[in-house]
Order: sequence, then C-alpha cells, then structure tokens
Amino acid sequence: MTSPTGELTLAMMRVLDVARAVVFRALTEPEELAMWWGPNGFTTPSAVIDLRVGGHYRFGMQPPEGELFYLTGEYLEVEPPARVTYTFRWEDPAPGDQETVVTLSLAELGESTELSLTQGPFATEDRQALHHDGWTDGFQRLERALATAAD
Repeated sequence: MTSPTGELTLAMMRVLDVARAVVFRALTEPEELAMWWGPNGFTTPSAVIDLRVGGHYRFGMQPPEGELFYLTGEYLEVEPPARVTYTFRWEDPAPGDQETVVTLSLAELGESTELSLTQGPFATEDRQALHHDGWTDGFQRLERALATAAD
C-alpha cells in the first residue's frame, strides 16, 4: 500500500477470538511472544522486552536453515491493552532495509479482539512484501498459539 504522502506502508487486520488483554500479553511478554513471532519455520530463541516509552526490545530470530539474526527497536507508545508503537530495524540490515515504525492497535469486539497493524515507511516494494509475508505468517501462528492456550 502507498500512503497519501507516497510512502510504502503496510496495513493488516485480524480478528482473534480472545480478550484484548490476552492478545496484548501475547504481543508484549517475552515468553508468549517467542511462541509465535516470525514467519513459518522460524523460532525466537531470545526476546528481551523493556515495555515502556523509551524502552528497547531485541528479538533473536532463527530461520530453519541459517544463522541467528536480530531485530531491535524502541517503544514509542505503550497503552495497555489497546496499543503499542515501536521502531523496527534489523541489526545487520540487508540492502533496501531502513528503520520502520510498527503500530499494533487492539479493539474490543465483545469476547474477540480486532488486531490492526501498520508499518512503514519501507524503502522498497520488495522489503514491504517481505514484511507483509512475515506478519501474515506470524499472525497465523499467533492465532494458533492463542487457540492452543485457550484449550
């Protein structure tokens, strides 16, 4: 998607059949986030989170084949259980990578939660597509993790 200012951005939405506070914990608590973060086949062997405005996070991501790599950023907005905004950057960026800003907003829908994501701006359409695919897989994994926890 291209924003009105011409920047490449990403916007996604998913409805999850659990309470907003449960979703917020899954997005912000290291042990819970490690259960679903990343594309299919990836694991998150480390997740350090200092959940406060100005606090930082660092996630280690392990692809099925390849070396462990990290992403990091700073929390810009923390409003439990409704919203979290943070910068997102790879520690060893690939060509075409640049720091983006992620906003995750949670709206109550009775016993369900609408999770909305925006991220951007991206430097290239390829990087935007990579993040779209990663978030799509991650949200599917989140949905499965939340369903398993509810059983």
